Amino acid sequence: MTHSQKPTFDTFKGLFNETEFVYRHLGSNDTKQANMLSAIGYKDMASFINDTVPEPVRIHRELDLPLAMSEHAALAKLRTMADNITVNKSYIGQGYSPVRMPAVIQRNVLENPGWYTAYTPYQAEIAQGRLEALLNFQQVCIDLTGLELAGASLLDEATAAAEAMAMSKRMSKSKSNQFFVDDRTYPQTLDVIHTRAKYFGWEVVVGDFELAKSGDYFGALFQYVGVEGDVKDLTDVISAVKQNKTYTSVVSDIMSLVLLKSPADMGADLALGSTQRFGIPMGFGGPHAAYFAFSDKAKRSAPGRIIGVSKDSQGNTALRMALQTREQHIRREKANSNICTSQVLLANLAGMYAVYHGPSGVKRIATRIHAFATAFADVISTADSDNQLNVVHKQFFDTVVVDCGSEKLATQIFENADNVGYNLWRLSENKLGVSFSEISDEKDFNVLTQLFVNKSHDLPEAASVSLDADHLRTDDILTHPVFNSHHTEHEMLRYLKSLEDKDLAMNRSMIPLGSCTMKLNATSEMLPITWPEFANVHPFAPRDQVGGYIDMIDSLQEQLKAITGFDDVSMQPNSGASGEYAGLLAIRRYHESLGETDRDVCLIPQSAHGTNPATAMMMGMKVVVVKTDDNGNVDIDDLNAKCEEHSKNLGALMITYPSTHGVFEEGIRKICDLIHKHGGQVYMDGANMNAQVGIMQPADVGADVLHMNLHKTFCIPHGGGGPGMGPIGMQAHLAPFMANHTITPVHNAQKDCSAVSAAPYGSASILPISWMYIAMMGRDGLLEATNLALLNANYVASQLKGHYPVLYTGKNGQVAHECIIDIRPLKEETGISESDIAKRLMDYGFHAPTMSFPVSGTLMIEPTESESVEELDRFISALKSIKAEAMKAKAGEDGWTLEDNPLVNAPHTASMITDSEWTHPYSRDVAAFPLPYVRAHKFWPSVARVDDAYGDKNLMCSCPSIENYM
Repeated sequence: MTHSQKPTFDTFKGLFNETEFVYRHLGSNDTKQANMLSAIGYKDMASFINDTVPEPVRIHRELDLPLAMSEHAALAKLRTMADNITVNKSYIGQGYSPVRMPAVIQRNVLENPGWYTAYTPYQAEIAQGRLEALLNFQQVCIDLTGLELAGASLLDEATAAAEAMAMSKRMSKSKSNQFFVDDRTYPQTLDVIHTRAKYFGWEVVVGDFELAKSGDYFGALFQYVGVEGDVKDLTDVISAVKQNKTYTSVVSDIMSLVLLKSPADMGADLALGSTQRFGIPMGFGGPHAAYFAFSDKAKRSAPGRIIGVSKDSQGNTALRMALQTREQHIRREKANSNICTSQVLLANLAGMYAVYHGPSGVKRIATRIHAFATAFADVISTADSDNQLNVVHKQFFDTVVVDCGSEKLATQIFENADNVGYNLWRLSENKLGVSFSEISDEKDFNVLTQLFVNKSHDLPEAASVSLDADHLRTDDILTHPVFNSHHTEHEMLRYLKSLEDKDLAMNRSMIPLGSCTMKLNATSEMLPITWPEFANVHPFAPRDQVGGYIDMIDSLQEQLKAITGFDDVSMQPNSGASGEYAGLLAIRRYHESLGETDRDVCLIPQSAHGTNPATAMMMGMKVVVVKTDDNGNVDIDDLNAKCEEHSKNLGALMITYPSTHGVFEEGIRKICDLIHKHGGQVYMDGANMNAQVGIMQPADVGADVLHMNLHKTFCIPHGGGGPGMGPIGMQAHLAPFMANHTITPVHNAQKDCSAVSAAPYGSASILPISWMYIAMMGRDGLLEATNLALLNANYVASQLKGHYPVLYTGKNGQVAHECIIDIRPLKEETGISESDIAKRLMDYGFHAPTMSFPVSGTLMIEPTESESVEELDRFISALKSIKAEAMKAKAGEDGWTLEDNPLVNAPHTASMITDSEWTHPYSRDVAAFPLPYVRAHKFWPSVARVDDAYGDKNLMCSCPSIENYM
């Protein structure tokens, strides 16, 4: 019996139905799969797979994984791991603090599939809610930093600092090759900066302010609240270094900026940091949205995405992703960075925290945190005269560093704190750090004072601000109406719902994006991420407190090793692009260990995703493009020639399998062998792993390293453009060169291997999602998912090929898990473009497929295994209907013209449909309800077609006035 047959009721095995989740994950049962197979000319799944997946790559053996578990059984097993995690009260600080996420935000954003299943807002007309939320986030960052522009989030604070270094090089007029870093910077940030600087060929100089003032640097990075919690005014040092043409960046605690004067007021060119303190749980390291704010003159050099304000075709205010020419798929190796996934869901949570609390609320929280620290410092300072304790820094925001006078006393206090459930930070033999947070309360104050001075103190009645007036900001923050209108839960709930209703996410219809794998993100997979044990643990908590977390991570690593065939897995990369970087980093380190430092040529097929050449560039490699043939495969002759030409310097080949063209290449083993023959290593891009699991293994065909998009194949949701996770699998010879961590070492990694992310296990709190998916699907369910993903893609291709040419197929006429339909012939015949089709699909209730990638003028469709045949048929009927509409416009039927038809005017808003001045030759009914199913499930785009050209010419990236939306 397969999962998709009805369970039997005559055995307890049938009654327990342990494979029930597999049935719920897959969109079609056996009967429906048989019908689809018949439609494409096959009698059974086995013969279809034989014709689709080349024999030389198949493993023909079962994965070394357990069978499927039911949802409740998998949750119970994960619960046993969570029970082995001790959640102490964290006073560690070091860039991570306990928070309170407002319940209305947790329930209605973090736990709401209308928010977490959405895709990156490339199609702006059906993403206005997310775009407004991101614009709010940008406004928070602009207000608190004082700078003119801010991006829509980066991956974490440490990688944002590395991006600041690279941006400094682009912006600085200095000829220097040195980058200065304040010695008060967090060690995890410095670790990532060292990693990034090495392969750009830059020297990192770490020191105090005097060294910064006297040196010649292209950039300088300062920590505003230092690693020991000290607050220093940076105005003078910034002024001094800028006289040497040095571009200055300031890493700032976002909560401290509520009270402290802004980086812009001190003269900084750029400000960055984590927004974790704005309501995002620590989550053992992530995910957390980093902010990145800068001056207007730097906008075209900034990494990541910026949300901008434009207008739609009706003249109404409309939001969009601005400056899209910076995207990697266009600029490739000339891109500013390789960042693809950002942290949209987390940025939205942080922005909503500011919306809900407003300026008064966040000031109350920030002042309370500081007042706690001040009161604690006062207790230490006024202790008995024979006490050894000494408060090290007199100016601080939230962290009080106490010199205990002896290692013995420091150890005693530290261990006593642990025994009563409190984690402090051990800075040195004698020093302890105590970092107060939003959740600090009077009981904590009683305990902490007892620990340090042997007498419990109550909070004083008066809350004092001990910061000097010169350190405090005097300007108003969060003055826009959006931050002053939604402070009751009722109003906040309605605001969140109004934004959600403007977005089309997976809870409404399929999102058929090629290369992006938008599949079911099951509720049971999502539940554990808000369990306190997974949500509320500091990434630098003592290892004896996080055994269950490590067990879960180790278990997921074993699952991924069984699926891919690799010897080891690094969980640190916190996005697909970060995984690419970590993979090439391991390769470069491996070559260096053999004394082959000049192996710096990276071969990349011309069909590759744009992050590939961008990543190679960031690793200091020379990109050499390899041609592809007419079938979308790597041109073997050209590859041979490039290998011969660059044999002495060949470092790596970056290849996506199945190819970015959606084809299983027959010669992948020969390709890998050829690279190895010339001394190179094979990096495989895991974007298309949904076509592999259970059928083939990357390590088996010759890949040396592979990144795995957990936010694609392994069900972490896209969150509107992030979070993501990109762990890498490695062969044994590369495993020692994985990223380590300066504070919390990673097992199997060498001591001198610096990090790629701020936390040792990247965005650890979302890893339970993938663990649950693999556990509930089990060995056989994962294979069935792959089979159905391939079948769904080929079914879609077979039903559309009579209407749109399918651009690439394998030797038996099949595609892999995605297909590319060519819109260019239709455009040549009618003028209707792929963009027109994308916009018209919105009227049918669908998000467009991936547009003009990897081939301009095409649509790349990936239906995944989670979509039912009924949903596929609705999507197919929409594309067929759109083709008929284009031909009707060409023929001039019923007065339709190529200049005035439903496609070129799409999408149609409710306002357009109800306009009394309707002048189009087609009816309102055709515009709004083009097929019968649409009427019952109508999704109304909230704006008409967005004017990208207007937005680029009139760049505005802060919140417009409320009147603009009316």
